[in-house]
Amino acid sequence: DNMVQDRVIKCSLCTKALKKIGALAGDNPDEAAVTAALRKGCRLLGWAMGKLCQQLVKKFQEQITEGLQNGDTPRDICAAIGICRS
Repeated sequence: DNMVQDRVIKCSLCTKALKKIGALAGDNPDEAAVTAALRKGCRLLGWAMGKLCQQLVKKFQEQITEGLQNGDTPRDICAAIGICRS
């Protein structure tokens, strides 16, 4: 039961973080824009959530960058990296 709740929290954090990062990266971002947005986006989430965000980014930067460049939704990207259920 606790694991389900944990997953829901992580999923919503992932989606929230990627929404912010996507907005910062802008439409049609190149890799540099995404990288800058990833750094800045995590900082904007505050200390505790920012830490989790940075771990996420380190681990899945390639998939996140690719997803944002493909125009995938934050929810789709989070599902693709296994954080949200698709």
